[in-house]
Formats: sequence, C-alpha cells, structure tokens
Amino acid sequence: MNQTFMKERKILPLVLSMSLPMVISMAVNSLYNIIDSYFIARVSENAMTALALVYPVQNLINAIAIGFGVGINATVAFYLGAGDQNQANKSAAQGILFNFVHGILLAILCIWGMPAFLGIFSSDKELTRMALVYSDRAFLFSPIIALSLAFEKIFQSMGKMKITMFCMMCGFVANIILDPLMIFGIGIFPAMGIAGAAYATGIGQCLTLIVYILFYVFSSMPIKVSLKTMKPDKTIMKKLYSIGISATLNLALPSLLISMLNGLLADFSQKYVLVLGVYYKLQTFIYLTANGIIQGIRPLMGYNYGAGKYDRVKKIFYTALAMNAGIMLTGMLLSWVIPERLIGLFTESAETIKIGVNALHIISAGFVISAISITCSGALEGLGQGGKSLFISLLRYVAVILPSAYVFSRFMGADGIWTAFSFTEFISAIFALYIYRHFAMRRLPE
Repeated sequence: MNQTFMKERKILPLVLSMSLPMVISMAVNSLYNIIDSYFIARVSENAMTALALVYPVQNLINAIAIGFGVGINATVAFYLGAGDQNQANKSAAQGILFNFVHGILLAILCIWGMPAFLGIFSSDKELTRMALVYSDRAFLFSPIIALSLAFEKIFQSMGKMKITMFCMMCGFVANIILDPLMIFGIGIFPAMGIAGAAYATGIGQCLTLIVYILFYVFSSMPIKVSLKTMKPDKTIMKKLYSIGISATLNLALPSLLISMLNGLLADFSQKYVLVLGVYYKLQTFIYLTANGIIQGIRPLMGYNYGAGKYDRVKKIFYTALAMNAGIMLTGMLLSWVIPERLIGLFTESAETIKIGVNALHIISAGFVISAISITCSGALEGLGQGGKSLFISLLRYVAVILPSAYVFSRFMGADGIWTAFSFTEFISAIFALYIYRHFAMRRLPE
C-alpha cells in the first residue's frame, strides 16, 4: 500500500476526503461530553455544575493524549512522505508505547490531585462529592484513551480517515445507548447517577480501542508495529516530543483558562460558572468540527512537505482556512438564532438560560475571525513547527484573554469576561497570520 494520492489528487477533493471523516469524528468525539451533560442535567443542576468543575482536568487528560498523538501523526506522515518506511514504523510503535505510559501516569496523578483541585473552586461538600464520584471513575480509563488516540493518529497519518470515523462512531453509539441505562437504572442496570455517565463513557472508549486493534490486525496496513520497533530511538523521541509537547500545551491551555475564569466568575455567582461550563461544551462541538479540518490537513501538509511538494502545502492551507471560516460562521449564526434551545439542553433555570444567551451573543462575535488562528496553528504543527503554533495558543489562552478578562470584569462585571473572548480572537488572528506568513510561507521554496 502507498499514500501517493496525498501528493497527486486535486487539492479540494483531497482535503474534503481527508477532512470530512475527521469532521464527523471530531463532532462525535465532542458529543461524548455533550451527551453526558444532557443526561446529567436531568439529574440536577448541582450534578451539571459538578461536571463543569471536572471538565478542565478531563480536558487536560485528553489534551496530553491528543497532543502527543499529533506528534505521532506528523512524524509518521513525514517519514512516509520521505519514503523512509523503517523510521515510520518506529515512530508509530514508540508513539503507542509512550502514550500508554502517559495514560497510566495521568490516571494516578489526576485521581490523587482532584480533591485539592476541587477545593479551590467550591466549599460545597455535596458538589465536591458528586464531582469526585464522576472523576474517580472517568479518569481510570485514561490509559485506554491514550492508546486509542495513538492508534487514531497513526491511522490518520496513513490517510485512513474513514476507519478512524468508524471506530469513534462505535464508541459514541455505545455511550449514547448506555448513558440513560446506567444513569437512571433501566432494565438490568442499577441507577448509578453521575457515576453511570463515567462508566458509559469509559465503556465507549474501550470499544473504540478494540475496533482500532481489530482493523490493525485484520487489515493490510503500511505501518507495522512490533516490540522490536518500540525500542526507544533518540531521533524519533526528539521528533515526537518536540511536536507533541507543543501540541499538548496548545490543547491543555484551555483547561488553565477555564480554571482561571471559573475563579473570576465565582465572585459573581455559581450560575456563571455553570454557564461557562455549558458554553465550553457547546463551543467544543463547533471548534472540534473546525479542528476536524486541521486533523485532516496535518498529514497532508506533513506528507507533501516531506515529499517536496511545497506549492500543494500552500494550497492546502488556504483551502482549510476557507472551510474553517464557514464552520465558525455556522456556529455564530446558531448562537444568535437558537441560543435559548442550546443553553436549555443543560438547565431548566430561566435565570441561567438568560445569562447563557447573553454570553453566547457576546462570545460568538469572535467565532469567524478565530478560524485564522486555528488554521495557522494546526498548519504549523503539520509542518513540524510546534513552537510557533504554541505561541499562537499562548496568545489565545493566556497572554491576551486572562488580563483582558480581569480588567474588563472590573468595569463590565461578568459581561466583561464574555467580551474578553471575542477581543482575544481579533488580537490573536493578527499575530497568527503574521507568524504563519513570515515563518512558514516565506520559507517554503517556490
């Protein structure tokens, strides 16, 4: 098997064929949390708030597993494009090993540190208890998540996007079926409440991993993994971690942001904390859909860069930018047309819905312009320039938004925090476009 189609097929059909399965996959992946939240909201608003408090740490675990997976993806795709099969095999094998180790460490550290983390944001003992019930169970599946994501990125690097879509769909379908059964106790299942949501999600993730392994074992794949190729190689480790660490920080920064903003919003009311949690579940669906485009173009950019097809690299970037802008425009329109329905999925409180609608209106003003930062950041990772991608993310999630949220909130109350989101996207887009054009586009040979 070979991946020459990645440097031969016309750009738009190629990007669509690689990205659309990933758009569906990323949308499905985001639905894990949304489905959990939908059913947990039917238990109580307290349960939903508990889930919102756990979300930053849950996002951190995913960020580390996905971020290192990006390193696997970019490294394997580069070596495949350069025609070095041996190094591609080693990159995949060592990526699987290291990500599994990351998953084990994350499970131990996050379960151990969760009580102290929750104590920062709430003194409500019942709220803390519910959050721990969910997190202690959900975090046990961290090694499974890490392994699954390693396989996902390897399949993506080979252009097998439909396989990753199918595997993620299997896990999602299992989750959506099991959620109501295990939360409310239907049929043979006892009513487990918020714990049932954690188990349902974990079982879905296990099923996804099993299907990935079955595809690898019983299908003809150009990447071969063995114990021999898992032996650490300094060159490969450097590539995996140089990209993976930057990508991880890119993905982990939202967790830091949410935690800091929760601290600011708690001064106004716990309802604002809940609204932020709901917003991040809703925006995840939109942004992860846009990131599905990025998932699709990363191996394309890495492969074509490795193959010396620099003009195609440029065309792939602009195609992805246009597609992401369209996705973000859709998100903005939904935030204005049906905001009450969106917030109402997670709470029945009229006051909370009112706060949430106002938040969506203000924040969504920056959606379309954010397509520039998202696309530039992902393209830089695909080209192996993770450090520059990280700089863009630091602007979006730390350097601009946190100071502006604090300052604006002193004058505008909670609305100032919502305003900081759109303000940050405009500032970050300017820097992102400059960085990409100056450090990537100008250095690509004509």
